[in-house]
Amino acid sequence: MSARLEIDRVEAAYGGTRVLKGVSLDVAPGEFVALLGSSGCGKTTLLRCISGFVPVASGAIRVNGTDITHAPPDKREMAMVFQSYALWPHMSVAQNIGYGLRLRKKSCAQIAARVAEMVAMLKLDGLAERNVTQLSGGQRQRVALGRALAVDPQILLLDEPLSNLDARIREDVRHEIKALQRRLGITTIHVTHDREEAMVMADRIVILDAGTIAQVGRPEEVYNRPASAFVASFMGANNAIRLDLARAGTKLRVASGPHNRAAELPHDGDVDGKVTAHFRSEAAKLSLPGDADPQGALALEGRIVQAAYPGGFWRYAVAVGDRQFMVDDERRVEVGVNARVVLPAEALHFFPAEGA
Repeated sequence: MSARLEIDRVEAAYGGTRVLKGVSLDVAPGEFVALLGSSGCGKTTLLRCISGFVPVASGAIRVNGTDITHAPPDKREMAMVFQSYALWPHMSVAQNIGYGLRLRKKSCAQIAARVAEMVAMLKLDGLAERNVTQLSGGQRQRVALGRALAVDPQILLLDEPLSNLDARIREDVRHEIKALQRRLGITTIHVTHDREEAMVMADRIVILDAGTIAQVGRPEEVYNRPASAFVASFMGANNAIRLDLARAGTKLRVASGPHNRAAELPHDGDVDGKVTAHFRSEAAKLSLPGDADPQGALALEGRIVQAAYPGGFWRYAVAVGDRQFMVDDERRVEVGVNARVVLPAEALHFFPAEGA
């Protein structure tokens, strides 16, 4: 069973420090939502307010219209998978998975049937009687997930459950969790600081910054249309350069600057004046002396100061003024050569310049 979750102007504090500042969010039944942000942004506090482990100072939390703001954790029909897994080390896989069912006074037959179902679903066949201390990290994560799902919660809460896994296993397990969540149709809230993890797993991403929501949207929306310079930087467009723009119909005229020539870019957004343009390194192209002048793109004048070959292409650090930008190219170029960093219009995210 999945549930609708409503978070209505929730505030929370530790001591005298406000951590959540009027957060509001609606989560549809069966939706997978990732809470994404850097350390200290409030994402884990919000998850713990939802679960009942952190008290709400003001605002409300509702599940299917019922106010659970002050309900104890065991009365919320939720289950959490912790970063540390929080498994009982003296118990077997089956005993850990069935622990919540025992607390709910289920019969031995009911527990055995549900544990068998979880073991099969989570690909733990043959491990039911093994002690959890004898399992790999990925297997322990599955046991923790099985324990959470065994009680048939309305909402599943994931508190960075993949952070302790190595990169290869983490990639496999996150796809497994998403497939399982979609199969069960369970409403899921997932806390992570990993941008790629949120992009791969979530139906919607909530980016938090200093206790407030900076943007909510589908992964492609947040990635391609960041609402602020903060979101753009957090989603990987952390390269930035100051520009002076003038609107000209469906185009933007870029004034020449210390490190760029004048340019005309196709753009239908409402932007003008002094701005900071954010872009991702992977969107940049390298232009060398003798290459054709780029059309409909911004070109930054610079010089190659470092070269590396990670395999299949060359990666260059191009100094533009006092900044360096990374650009990939198939050609081998010597350090010291003058070069341009070419940025297509669609790769640029414009925001008002600070102090403009």
